[in-house]
Amino acid sequence: MFLVNTQAYRQVGLLLFPSFYRRRADEILSKCEVALGNWFGGIVINSIFVSTLSGLGLWALQIDLVLAHALLAGLLNFIPNIGPTTSVVFPIMIALLDAPWKIVAVGILYLIIQNLESYWLSPIVMAKQVSLLPAVTLASQIFFTTFFGILGLILALPLTVVAKTWIEETLFKDILDPWKNSLSTETISTVDN
Repeated sequence: MFLVNTQAYRQVGLLLFPSFYRRRADEILSKCEVALGNWFGGIVINSIFVSTLSGLGLWALQIDLVLAHALLAGLLNFIPNIGPTTSVVFPIMIALLDAPWKIVAVGILYLIIQNLESYWLSPIVMAKQVSLLPAVTLASQIFFTTFFGILGLILALPLTVVAKTWIEETLFKDILDPWKNSLSTETISTVDN
């Protein structure tokens, strides 16, 4: 309902900015859209990878409800740090009903999948899509979860991507770059005198 006419909401939001900064704010919003699209694309690639490997591994271990567990692993992968840990609980409970050795096998399978995703795929994909440091990711999750609960946990990374874009554009490009340039021209003029 709200996303039917996003341009109208954008125009109303731009009215919150001073008139001299509205064009620049519109440019920054466009960069936020691109950054969120890149982040979402990277998360989708990671989730498909996790879902596929989870499905293949659980199928090889002959765990029941393979498709449901694989889809759940992919969906929960959207919540970093907590989602992958949560996604292993249900296959382990199903494995407990089948055979005790399968509990260990499922745990090892998910450990391998998460290590592959965390240390190999995510750095490659996310470095190209969005560059967020792991410490920033964790701090944003703690911050947004503290103030907004489970919804804050789910929205922590998209909000962090938007905040990062706004900080880069306003603080670094609009405030610090002109300041640095004015200092360098002052230094050059004092050296010339």
